[in-house]
Amino acid sequence: MDAGGSRRQGHRVVDPAEVANWHEGTDVPGDYRPLTEALDARQLAATFVEVPPHTDFERGVGHLHEELEELYLISRGTLTMRCGEDVMQISGPAAVRVDPGTTRSYRNEGDEPVEMWIVSRLLGYSDSTKVPEFWSASSAADRRSR
Repeated sequence: MDAGGSRRQGHRVVDPAEVANWHEGTDVPGDYRPLTEALDARQLAATFVEVPPHTDFERGVGHLHEELEELYLISRGTLTMRCGEDVMQISGPAAVRVDPGTTRSYRNEGDEPVEMWIVSRLLGYSDSTKVPEFWSASSAADRRSR
């Protein structure tokens, strides 16, 4: 595998570790690495996310998208995810599709890291709205920083 965004005829290979982590230098735990630009994607948006053990990714805040349907592809670990009023424990490998207009958030209440990929249609602008106090704090996910 060519790492670092190697361009080949008709495809592009990207190592997420070589893409900027938007959480670097913040108190938000884990990795959030948008891959869309590095992949030179034209139709899909893709993000690699790692949620360390015992961390609440959005700290009780949820978000929704007006237009976007999202796929959460959990490749490792067990994610606690809330979609609307449903709270689920999802162990990888698994896929979750979330409709536009459905508020969602996730956390890792377990002892192992969670790795997942978020994929959606590429809009070219953000249609995300934050929903404060979407769910209560979890004592199993109270780690604040890396």
